[in-house]
Amino acid sequence: MAILSNHYSVFLCFFHILGFIFSSFKPVLAQNSPVFACDITSNPGLANLTFCDASLTVENRVSDLVQRLTLAEKIGFLVSGSGAVSRLGIPKYEWWSEALHGVSSTGPGVRFTSPVPGATSFPQVILTAASFNVTLFETIGKVVSTEARAMYNVGLAGLTYWSPNINIFRDPRWGRGQETPGEDPTLTSKYGAAYIRGLQQRDDSSKDKLKVAACCKHYTAYDIDNWKGIERYNFNAVVTQQDLDDTFQPPFKSCVLEGDVASVMCSYNKVNGKPTCGDPDLLAGIIRGEWKLNGYIVTDCDSLEVIYNKQHYTKTPEEAAALGLNSGLDLNCGSWLSQYTQGAVNQKLVNESVIDRAISNNFATLMRLGFFDGDPRNHIYGNLGPKDVCTPENQELAREAARQGIVLLKNTAGSLPLIPTAIKSLAVIGPNANVTVTMIGNYAGTPCKYTTPLQGLTASVATVYKPGCADVSCSTAQIDDAKQIASTADAVVLVMGSDQSIERDSLDRINITLPGQQSVLVAEVAKVAKGPVILVIMSGGGMDVQFAVDNPKITSILWVGFPGEAGGAALADVIFGYYNPSGRLPMTWYPQSYANVVPMTIMNMRPDPATNYPGRTYRFYTGPTVFPFGHGLSYSQFKHHLHQAPKFVSIPLEEKHTCRSTKCKSIDVVEQSCSNLGFNIHLRVKNVGKISGSHTVFLFTSPPSVHNAPKKHLLGFEKVYLTPKREGIIKFNVDVCKHLSVHDGLGNRKVALGPHVLHIGDLKHSLTVRI
Repeated sequence: MAILSNHYSVFLCFFHILGFIFSSFKPVLAQNSPVFACDITSNPGLANLTFCDASLTVENRVSDLVQRLTLAEKIGFLVSGSGAVSRLGIPKYEWWSEALHGVSSTGPGVRFTSPVPGATSFPQVILTAASFNVTLFETIGKVVSTEARAMYNVGLAGLTYWSPNINIFRDPRWGRGQETPGEDPTLTSKYGAAYIRGLQQRDDSSKDKLKVAACCKHYTAYDIDNWKGIERYNFNAVVTQQDLDDTFQPPFKSCVLEGDVASVMCSYNKVNGKPTCGDPDLLAGIIRGEWKLNGYIVTDCDSLEVIYNKQHYTKTPEEAAALGLNSGLDLNCGSWLSQYTQGAVNQKLVNESVIDRAISNNFATLMRLGFFDGDPRNHIYGNLGPKDVCTPENQELAREAARQGIVLLKNTAGSLPLIPTAIKSLAVIGPNANVTVTMIGNYAGTPCKYTTPLQGLTASVATVYKPGCADVSCSTAQIDDAKQIASTADAVVLVMGSDQSIERDSLDRINITLPGQQSVLVAEVAKVAKGPVILVIMSGGGMDVQFAVDNPKITSILWVGFPGEAGGAALADVIFGYYNPSGRLPMTWYPQSYANVVPMTIMNMRPDPATNYPGRTYRFYTGPTVFPFGHGLSYSQFKHHLHQAPKFVSIPLEEKHTCRSTKCKSIDVVEQSCSNLGFNIHLRVKNVGKISGSHTVFLFTSPPSVHNAPKKHLLGFEKVYLTPKREGIIKFNVDVCKHLSVHDGLGNRKVALGPHVLHIGDLKHSLTVRI
């Protein structure tokens, strides 16, 4: 299959030749049947029902189905474990399945057993995002949906997947940051839309059909799980309109408008005093009204129960049920609506027409998935089965994704890459050096197989291994054992970091340093090592490893995220130079001092000099960093030359425009004069090194200092592969209204007049926007 863009094919071919191809599972004969409605073969009478006629429009079919149901039956379709209506040939359906970075066993909709005991487990999202490769994002989505459909066809999975997580990684301590594409709205938006396109993968012959249904979560301003006793269930996110519109909302808007996602999930928390799952402005007003969602809105699991029992926002359970439905909810993950909707109707808190609206959106999604078209094995994806899961190609893609994401943070001359023939003995040390489950992070399934870091390194050179700590908490370091093997080895690889006991769903960090005695172990080993010392950090969030940056004996630092099932092989590929690293950090790495003084609960993105609040993310943060957003080294060097870019952009104004007579700092983007106004930037990039490799080109802008604008903002990025001494052209199309605008204090988008500074690599280019 054609994986990724052409400039990666040489690596894929090379590694197929090298071997290290993973084995795939072989199907066995015993297979279950998929769950589906309108089984005309078993019940010919269903053929006369309009909603079973696949030739009709979704709207007509849904309308017919809804009017056939009793109120009690309708209520059964408001919850994730939807009830059956046998008289109409509708079976029970479980909506809750997950596919964050592979088909996941989180949620009751997926089971791993014969004939599909596992599925391809790609790197955790934060590492895939570090590739800054939109083609890769979509390709992974396509593979995941193929494996999901294959499992559905043998009765082991559903069709509705509550992925991706596109929350902004606002604070380095957030335990679920690992699930996200990072801290930047542009990267997160591009990731979300691309992954959704891959998952949903519409058939060209019918744009309304879905391969599987994706879901963007958690809407909105959700990024605290459990920090110092403050839980997501009772947290009220106080967010300015400006921060909401320019930081937290853009990925969700992109999901709906660019990805055409089939679902949005509202979050547990309150935003400015209102539960997100009970806010009609956020749900009916924005998602359904402004963005025109073609799909359903679902609660995070038991969110309505949280509104009543944890937040005490309503006086009765029935009020909580009515609040959600009247606000625009269509589906409840959990059972709350099945228990209390009838009572809410009896008390005249909600009309049956609202219930009709909700289940219509749910049924429409299932019809787009073919659930009401009879046996799916007779339709477009019916040929998919166990043979399509854990294929060698899919597993190689998991390895390639990890390679592309791995970030080289530090590299002293003469350190990496190691030359295998020069290494007679490699000391491998650390609590994450020989782990399996740690590599796949959370919201994962059962992988096809694992290749640990130790296994990956041992495939190329002779290794000696000591864990150094009993586990990642490293309460007591086994320093003497580690020093003994390090002192005689030609090189040392220390694989440190965290796991789900440190950062995960429902658990935020307090400290952002290496846990326990890990730092002591690293420093002591470095003292006695005679050759290069490579520190490998396996984690979701960033770590304060300034001690290692400053220590000349620690010659290289690599961040590998949670790299998926093939993480150990990918790490070895980078360390031994079979692959030239090109990953770039999708989030800022802060010092521990930041975590000591900045409460997670302050949602403001912008700094406040009056209180010494430093702000958040590279766009606003004013303090020191361990590593900045976008940092990442290569084994080669790349030079940039600006080939084409304007110095001035003029915005025409109507004759009576107020800014003709009054000096304006900005103009509204909604004005007609701002539409269809853009320009091109052409950049020449040359590989001036001796090693072929990929290079990510970022286009940032620093707008004029009006409306409390970001100090720097990512407009776009492109990835190019170049052999030594070769040159490539990168083109950026800049829309003035879209890319050069900022949000004012009320959330309105404005184009600032005056000098904008464009940043491309080490180049800066001044661009003046005038009227």
